[in-house]
Amino acid sequence: MSERLQKVLARSGLGSRRYCEDLIRTGRVRVNERVANLGDKVVVDSDEIIVDGAPLRLPARNRYIKLHKPAGYLSSSRSQGGHPTIFALVSIPERVYAVGRLDLASEGLMILTDDGDLTYRLTHPRYQHEKEYRVLFDEKPSEEQIDRWHRGFELPDGYRTKTSELEIEKEEDGHCWCRIILREGHKRQIRTMASVLGLSVLRLIRVRIASLRLGDLAPGAWQDCTNEEINSLVEASQLSYN
Repeated sequence: MSERLQKVLARSGLGSRRYCEDLIRTGRVRVNERVANLGDKVVVDSDEIIVDGAPLRLPARNRYIKLHKPAGYLSSSRSQGGHPTIFALVSIPERVYAVGRLDLASEGLMILTDDGDLTYRLTHPRYQHEKEYRVLFDEKPSEEQIDRWHRGFELPDGYRTKTSELEIEKEEDGHCWCRIILREGHKRQIRTMASVLGLSVLRLIRVRIASLRLGDLAPGAWQDCTNEEINSLVEASQLSYN
């Protein structure tokens, strides 16, 4: 069965599909001794694929990991400012990539995988996959604040947020836990939206990405996704709200 070349490259763990498309555009990929073009299709079992002079090797099976990121860890692969990265928590032989990010102070679910195509589909804005959070605000949001959150509004950098969900869960010691669902991923969006509305975020925990849930995984812990979780996640990644 033939597949698009950039999809095969992404599945090999080289990087996101967009990165793999750039590899093709810049002439770094050859198929059966000729320079490949974007849009080419290949048959993995019979075509010879060369990237930067080396034969492409697909992993026998992709790796899918769910991690509970603690606060104080960076989502990137490189340490900055003395802060550890999430990759210090996961010791595996495969090279995996983070699906999306959480800022330094935020906690919760992250997906690590070497499946570049899945990474692309879960992070590209066109697919609008849901991300669910539990957020502790310094006070209970007013009806007006909730209404503005639902409708969306312009942020200081000019970005206009899309419609999203905010539900009050419970009040605790004068603070308020809320459940928030976004279908976009603008940088530090929840914290920025809260600030514009006059609210302060005390804790932010991501509990779901698409169909994958954090569950009772402890902070700093990780585990391989089950076959059921993988199949559900791959199926969900094929869906688009557009």
